[in-house]
Amino acid sequence: MSLPAAQTAFAECKSETGVAKGVELICLQGQSGQRPILTGSASARELAAISFADVLDETSGRGYQRRLNVQHSLDFRRYIQRPGSTTISLTFNLREGASSTCDLEELGGGLVRLRIAAGTQALAQVDCQHRLGHLADLDVPLPFMIFLGLTEREEMEVFGVINGKAKGLSSSLLDYHQAVLCDDLARDRPEIYVALLLRNEPSSPWHGQLDLGGNSFSGMGRRASLRTMQKALKRFVPEALAKTEGDTDAAAALALDFWKAVAAVLHTEWAAPRRHMITKGVGVYALTQIAADLVAELPPAAGNARRHFEARLSDFAPAFDWSSTGPLRGLGGEAGVVAAISMLRQARQRSNLRLVNG
Repeated sequence: MSLPAAQTAFAECKSETGVAKGVELICLQGQSGQRPILTGSASARELAAISFADVLDETSGRGYQRRLNVQHSLDFRRYIQRPGSTTISLTFNLREGASSTCDLEELGGGLVRLRIAAGTQALAQVDCQHRLGHLADLDVPLPFMIFLGLTEREEMEVFGVINGKAKGLSSSLLDYHQAVLCDDLARDRPEIYVALLLRNEPSSPWHGQLDLGGNSFSGMGRRASLRTMQKALKRFVPEALAKTEGDTDAAAALALDFWKAVAAVLHTEWAAPRRHMITKGVGVYALTQIAADLVAELPPAAGNARRHFEARLSDFAPAFDWSSTGPLRGLGGEAGVVAAISMLRQARQRSNLRLVNG
């Protein structure tokens, strides 16, 4: 939305509804790249009152922000009250549809008055959630930049560009953003496509159990993150795509069948994830590589992949010590994953030898 277009929309709406007395911001018109913006300074109290963080709701899929890190936010609260403290501009977006509670008035000389009705959170917090999260009671002045009329999808893109390398930002949340923004996820990022199917498919043992980095939920605790699963699947997807002649949905079905088999064969361990390694990072990586091995062994005319997985897993997996105090304890990083995969393959080999000799 250009500034003239925004002014016209707000003027038309104001003539019908009016805007109750609330917060008034005197802003300077400007540009950020190809987008019109407003810049200025206001108190933290005012900015907090008229803005909101659109945190990802993992149940509905709405929103895109990470959940609030309270410690991070409190650290900034302490810092910004110190002598000599400062910060870069807080970034907001005045979304389309906000005209019923806002209006813009051009003052001349490049200045604009933005009025936001009392009790209205009209500005989406694109990059300032943690800085503003615990400042609602402070009058400390803060600089701001406001985009005009970005869509939620465009906000998500800007958020990803600003925070893509930010320390502490959930990599799973960025993966989820890629999934939402990607035009053909199955083609371009099949590992994320498969990971999201495992998370979203109601029949999956991973249903709702892969953390996306948004709002937490009640009930059973999450077992792993979306990033862990999608990185592990990079070892599995090429083998599955080769077996299914490039059909990503068929490859995802193989992944689903494998994890159903794991949950069935290792039902005791699956039911107690805190005490076992099968849903922790190293276990997920190692088991997913075993899944790739088992897919490679699938007969050409295999009609029931899950039965194949269950049979092969039952030969060795129940006898392996998956406990948090077992051989996988303390393994981490690439070297730890390689060691874990080696352990599981050796366990399979020993089991096969016993079956042959028996």
